Amino acid sequence: MNIPSNLHKPINRRFTVAPMMEWSDRHCRYLWRLISRHAVLYTEMVTTGALIHADPERFLRYNPDEHPLALQLGGSNPTDLATRSKMAEDWGYDEVNLNCGCPSDRVQNGMIGAILMAHPEKVADCIKAMQDAVSIDVTVKHRIGIDDMEDYPGMARFVETIAKTGCKTFIVHARKAWLQGLSPKENREVPPLRYDMVHQLKREFPELEIVINGGLHTLEQCEEQVTGLDGVMVGREAYSNPYLLAEVDKRFYQDDHYIASRQEIAAQFVEYCQEQMNEGQLLKYMTRHMLGLFQGLPGARRFRRHISENAHKPDASIAVLEDAIALVNF
Repeated sequence: MNIPSNLHKPINRRFTVAPMMEWSDRHCRYLWRLISRHAVLYTEMVTTGALIHADPERFLRYNPDEHPLALQLGGSNPTDLATRSKMAEDWGYDEVNLNCGCPSDRVQNGMIGAILMAHPEKVADCIKAMQDAVSIDVTVKHRIGIDDMEDYPGMARFVETIAKTGCKTFIVHARKAWLQGLSPKENREVPPLRYDMVHQLKREFPELEIVINGGLHTLEQCEEQVTGLDGVMVGREAYSNPYLLAEVDKRFYQDDHYIASRQEIAAQFVEYCQEQMNEGQLLKYMTRHMLGLFQGLPGARRFRRHISENAHKPDASIAVLEDAIALVNF
């Protein structure tokens, strides 16, 4: 079990990195933390069922350097969510977040994710139970709507119902989710972005902390959207181009510390990978997260190809990563 490093300190969500299934695991988050000291990091969604029926360490283990760190839960049973929230607090997480935005068919069938937007009272019961179980922040991540739900009025009712529990933080993906007819990938791209609805939500509920998510690819876009709001959340861009985070501390947290170069970040990650391999981890589970680290540099394609062709081999050693880095022209 991890020992809390900053228990109960306030979380500054000015810039956050989204929970992403099969992407934002502990190895990926460690790489992000090497680049930004302050961005709040979110785990992949973990269902309450997974924590009940499997070894919790598989899902909850993290490196203490990852703080500030939030665990995202998927579920709709208040009792199960409460007990798993307490588990998150015991493990030292700084926040527990309820997923009300994932449009996957698999989670819909378990009453998890975006389908919960049609049941605000049920979500409120869940959030209340979670809050009663822990002293860390309990937050919600949701869409602006689903299917034929009224656009802004429907979202406002959803937020208002949950806010009555005392929940203060809402992370809003500024796209509607169509639960029938669109795949999860299409739901991240096809429904139009409605940033205006998120800003309207903040104007009408100024006492709430509103964080905007969806379609943000540059820090300039993030700075534009955060005006009038409390924070931004970036997802896929942070994964495909992790060095985007290099200026986050300066631009969003006024921390003018030395910014490590990509080469320095890579060297630190090599050390981390070796430590993890010494514990039995396979190289391929770590190197896949740094494929975008050298985006735009000469040799980046050779770097990616070398890792893709060699890191998955059973006998792959740290030399695979070292040789790949040597192909980049810094």
